[in-house]
Amino acid sequence: MGAALFYHLTQRPLEVTLPALLEKALGAGWRVAVRGTSPERLRWLDDRLWLGAEDRFLPHGLAGGEFDADQPVLLTTLAETPNGAACLMAVDGAEISPREASAMERVCILFDGNDDASVTRARGQWKALTGAGIPAQYWSEDSGRWEKKAEA
Repeated sequence: MGAALFYHLTQRPLEVTLPALLEKALGAGWRVAVRGTSPERLRWLDDRLWLGAEDRFLPHGLAGGEFDADQPVLLTTLAETPNGAACLMAVDGAEISPREASAMERVCILFDGNDDASVTRARGQWKALTGAGIPAQYWSEDSGRWEKKAEA
């Protein structure tokens, strides 16, 4: 069973934080599924990931193509992870069940700290996952750098 890491975004937007986390996950040898709630938002995020630094190619694709199983990073709204993901990253309030979290090496929940509804949803996910015995960490960037603020 892996851990659930909660990232409270207050200084940097999702399109800046997510690529850094994806690079770390890929560096650990994991395939990643990025689960969102809106196909339009995932297309927007897909465009941003292609616009990264020229010397840091981030291989990824949108779910629904014939090569989903080959993607190191797959952006999806579905519960399935056809790319065999060992790491699941939830954005924009996408749900992750305790059963899913226990089957992954790592689960990351990225939420907008400037949006009260996002913070409330993340608190509910924290309670659900830790209540099911999933080890969790809460990371904040309020100081300008990432700091672990809580662990359960």
